[in-house]
Amino acid sequence: MLSFFWLRCLLKMVKENIVIPEEILSFCCNGFQGSTSPPCSQDPGEREEAAGAMASPSHPRNPTEVQMSQLVLPCHTNHRGELSIGQLLKWIDTAACLSAERHAGCPCVTASMDDIYFEHTISVGQVVNIKAKVNRAFNSSMEVGIQVSYEDLCSGKHYSICKAYATFVAHSSSGNKVTLKPLIPQTEEEKIEHSIAAERRRMRLVHKDTLKDLLTRSPHETELETRDGSVAVPAEKTRVESVELVLPPHANHQGNTFGGQIMAWMENVATIAASRLCHAYPTLRAIEMFHFRGPSQVGDRLVLKAIVNNAFKNSMEVGVCAEAYGQEMSISRRHINSAFMTFVVLDQEGRPRTLPMLAPERGDGERRYREASARKKIRLDRKYVVSCKQTEVPLSVPWDQSNKVYLSYNNVSALKMLVAKANWALAREKEKVQMYTLEEDKFLSFRIEMSVRIAASQAFSLLSDLRRRHEWDSHYLSAELVQQVDDDDMIYHVVSQTLSSENKLQDFVILASRRKPCGKGDPYVVAFRSVTLPTHPATADFTRGETICSGFCIWPESEEMSKVAYYNQATPGYLNYVTTNVVGLSSDFCATFEACEKFLLKNKEDDLIVRLQSL
Repeated sequence: MLSFFWLRCLLKMVKENIVIPEEILSFCCNGFQGSTSPPCSQDPGEREEAAGAMASPSHPRNPTEVQMSQLVLPCHTNHRGELSIGQLLKWIDTAACLSAERHAGCPCVTASMDDIYFEHTISVGQVVNIKAKVNRAFNSSMEVGIQVSYEDLCSGKHYSICKAYATFVAHSSSGNKVTLKPLIPQTEEEKIEHSIAAERRRMRLVHKDTLKDLLTRSPHETELETRDGSVAVPAEKTRVESVELVLPPHANHQGNTFGGQIMAWMENVATIAASRLCHAYPTLRAIEMFHFRGPSQVGDRLVLKAIVNNAFKNSMEVGVCAEAYGQEMSISRRHINSAFMTFVVLDQEGRPRTLPMLAPERGDGERRYREASARKKIRLDRKYVVSCKQTEVPLSVPWDQSNKVYLSYNNVSALKMLVAKANWALAREKEKVQMYTLEEDKFLSFRIEMSVRIAASQAFSLLSDLRRRHEWDSHYLSAELVQQVDDDDMIYHVVSQTLSSENKLQDFVILASRRKPCGKGDPYVVAFRSVTLPTHPATADFTRGETICSGFCIWPESEEMSKVAYYNQATPGYLNYVTTNVVGLSSDFCATFEACEKFLLKNKEDDLIVRLQSL
């Protein structure tokens, strides 16, 4: 009881602004530690377990990493006892914002969020675990990666919910953008995410153009889907409008509304709109990539509008927009955000039910109806090509205008992932050429590298043109440029001199994707992968070969020196000489790369003249 006595005396002295002598403060602290009572006995095993729980991990922890664990309570759930996606979005945004501010050292705001696919629902009593960390910092924006899982406390099992990528912008106290310090990745996983973040950023920037391009090529007439026994529901009946007043609990320390709070409100009105179509309780399955166009502050009124844009057989797209105004009589409204959410209705076995048809409104309604169909095509392409694991993507993916951005992304990111692998083993070294191998479950990869006296930009220009590959690689017979997709992506038809098991020459249809460095320390990248084209099917004259991942990375070592590395992820059906040479460690690789060096040195002057003339 002595400790509580001194505690009351101490609090009284603090309230009355009395200076506390150091001796008394020390005595009080010693008393609080239990000097007046014997220490509680503790099992040695419990002490060790507690110490271990607080111990640092074996590897250095990312300084931007934030972990959040939330117990799902009834106040967080919907009528089914499942965690509201709106509440989950608030937690995700909060964790990601804290991670971004750790790196920036100043307030940050949510700029955008990539596609989110929700794999499971979460029930009352389960624990949501969120881990967020900055993947890469650009000039004034940064990408934050978020992993969400849930934990069943009764069974101890963990389940993945979703993986998300958010972009945050740092602002100073005066509201100006802040130039961010670069982030240096440490682990293999961090290096992969850091490298691919540049590709994801590129994909975000062209997202609108991809949609516009697909709509331009799609028919302008709205063709309504027909289903047996189904009556079309007028889209007007699904329209929802709601208003929210932004209060201090809804805002951050800057007074700006939390992006997660806005997303939660948008999810609420979208759910109501979806329910009005199906007269059931829908489940949110995905949220399309979206951007915040501007901030809203405490005191703003947020008007949220939602309507079903299109109803497919087993899913529907709901469009939502948020507008803000400062006072009741204000006429002009600020567009804060627009989002597109995909809902399904599940039966008792958890399978998607067939949905009623939708009759769009004339004019803007028909436009939204067509755009929803285009977004579904893009969403499926993006999920199929981008979200799959490397081993789940087939070797040759059909190429068309709608998925060109995502195939290019997959092509470059697959090579960058291979480059970032840590367990490369030196297999052979001959003069300036080193050959490394990497053995994995389904693949045998190799890397060949050397330093060449040539500027990295020149080597990049020369090696990215497959039509000149035969000048230094004896395994290439010819390469024809089939399609110039854009400045960075080309499709070639390649014929190899290597004979297949059928005693025929092999041919390939290859997508070549080029990337210049996004930041300091990044290499020039030339990535190759197989695709299929209707105009170039397999023929009886050749054996169609496939490559899943290969290409060049070129790092500047000085103004006149570059490190050139060639990577190839070999598969059983790939060129025979790859497997033969890797297993036998023959000198063919080294000879080919030495020929590559001679080619670069011979043509660097000509390449410089051509590029100057083009300027």
